[in-house]
Amino acid sequence: MADRRAVLIPGRGYDTRYPLFAYTGEALRRTGFDVHEITWAAPERFAPDRDGPAAAVGWVVGQVEQALGERTDLLVGKSLGSLAAPLAADRGLAAVWLTPLLHRPEVVEALARATAPFLLVGGTADPSWDGAVARRLTPHVLEIPDADHGMLVPGPLARSAEVLGRVCTAVEEIVQISWPA
Repeated sequence: MADRRAVLIPGRGYDTRYPLFAYTGEALRRTGFDVHEITWAAPERFAPDRDGPAAAVGWVVGQVEQALGERTDLLVGKSLGSLAAPLAADRGLAAVWLTPLLHRPEVVEALARATAPFLLVGGTADPSWDGAVARRLTPHVLEIPDADHGMLVPGPLARSAEVLGRVCTAVEEIVQISWPA
C-alpha cells in the first residue's frame, strides 16, 4: 500500500483512461501514490452553462466527495473536474488541474483561496485557458503553446506525445514540492 492517495477526476468527455490521466496516474504511482479513478457520465440533462454555476459545481463536488471517504492527499482534475476546486480549497488538498475551466469565476475564486500547492496545466489554443490568470494564481503553471483542450498540438503526433512527457514532469515536480523526500 502506498503512503499517499490521489483521486483522478475526469472531464465531461475525457475519462481517466485517456492519455493525460494514464500517464499522470503512472507518474503518481511511481512517486508513491495509490490512485483512485472516478468514473462518471454527466447526465444528459446536465448542462453547466445552462443550469448555472451552482448546479455544475454541486454535481461535480457531489461526485468527488463520494471518492474522498478514505484519506486523500491530492486531487487531479481535467476540465469539468476542475469544478471540484472549491472542495480542494475547503479541505486544503494539493491539486493538479489539467485544462481547468479558468473562464469560470467559481473555479478562479476557489483557486485564489486555496492554501495547498496546485499545478495548472493548459494550452494557448484552449478557449478555457487563461495563462495570465493561471500565473496570477500559482507559480506552478505548465502552459503549452498551441495546445488545445485535449493538450494536443498541431503537426506530427509525436509533438503531442512530447506534451504528455512535459505534463508528467510537471506533476512529478509538484509532488516533490508538496511531499519532499
